[in-house]
Amino acid sequence: MTNNSKPVTLYLFRHGQTQWALSGQHTGRTDIPLTDAGRDQARALRNVVNHIDFSQVLVSPLSRARETAELAGLPNPKVVEDLAEFNYGQYEGKTTDQIRQQVPDWTIWTHPCPDGETLEEAARRCQNVIDTACGAGGKVALVAHGHILRILTATWLKLGPAEGQHLMLDTSSISVLSHEHETPAIKLWNSPVDLNAFLGQSV
Repeated sequence: MTNNSKPVTLYLFRHGQTQWALSGQHTGRTDIPLTDAGRDQARALRNVVNHIDFSQVLVSPLSRARETAELAGLPNPKVVEDLAEFNYGQYEGKTTDQIRQQVPDWTIWTHPCPDGETLEEAARRCQNVIDTACGAGGKVALVAHGHILRILTATWLKLGPAEGQHLMLDTSSISVLSHEHETPAIKLWNSPVDLNAFLGQSV
């Protein structure tokens, strides 16, 4: 964090369902739209969003994230290039099973993506987003994608980006990053859109 950092709580929203999310295809920079079910998921986020006064809303440039923010009713979203999904390079659009036919035991967390980016490069993007949010302070919404939000959370926790492999994240889920005293911590993780359960966490 910079000297201009303010107390901040990050609200992470993974975008709604897409066809490639359903099929398990790695969806990085391909601009896949939401399914009808994904749009319904995004609208359901309004039940949570309406109860939170956000100081800033940061959103990935990809349409599935921007549409999720719009349908959720998040106010004045600011497009942030650093929130784009991980660049899978030659593995874009492929499933893990397809990749493992050529590279046994492959995962994004343990093996490279030819012509894509490294975990460390993605983590630097995530730190830029965290710095921006800390500069704003208050409650900041981030609307983005599965892998980049997992890497961002590992970065928030001062862990290596590969530790994101331990953080499963569903479409249209809600997660909250905060502090336990001065220590970065997870307050809520991978919560479904259930207002009663969400408010019961006292976030």
